[in-house]
Amino acid sequence: MQAPPTTTEARSKSPQVVPWLAFSVLAGSTLALFLVPAIIIQPFRFQSARALVLAMAVRAQAPYWTLLSAAGALLAALLLWRRRIPRWHKAVVLAGLGLTAAAAVMTRIDYFEWMFHPVAVAGFASASSSRVDPSEMVMAVSFNGDARAYPVFEMAYHHVLNDVVGGVPIAVTY
Repeated sequence: MQAPPTTTEARSKSPQVVPWLAFSVLAGSTLALFLVPAIIIQPFRFQSARALVLAMAVRAQAPYWTLLSAAGALLAALLLWRRRIPRWHKAVVLAGLGLTAAAAVMTRIDYFEWMFHPVAVAGFASASSSRVDPSEMVMAVSFNGDARAYPVFEMAYHHVLNDVVGGVPIAVTY
C-alpha cells in the first residue's frame, strides 16, 4: 500500500498544476477563437441569426485575443519546460504550442475565401448534356436570345460569377 503524499510532496506537485491549467486554458481559448467562426459559418447548414452574430463578433476580435492568449500559452509553456517534466509532457506542450500558433495565424487569414472561392472561368454545358438534377434549383438569365442557368448548389460556394449573356456583362450572385 502506498502512503498518502506528505505536505512537502503535495506542495511540490501543486505548483505544476497552475502552469498546466494556464497552458490548457490559454491554448484551448486560442483554438476556440479560430474554430467557433469556422464551425458556425458553413454553407448548407442551418445558421441562426444569433449564431452568425456570435461568429462574426468572435471573428472580428479573434486576431487581438489570439495574440494575447498565444503569448500567455507560450509563457506557461516556458514555465513548464523549465521544470523537469517527462518527454511525453514536452511533446504535449509542443503539440499544444503548434496548434495555438496555427490558430493564431488562421484568425488573421480569410480562410472563408478557400471555401467560397470565385470562379475564374465558368464552364457551361447545354441543357440536354448537363448533369443538373431536374429537382435542383437554378438561377436563370436570358438576354437577346441567349440563356444561362446557374445551379444554386454551386453558386452557394462561389457567391459571385461574372458572365456575358447575350452580349451583356452580368454578375450572378447568390
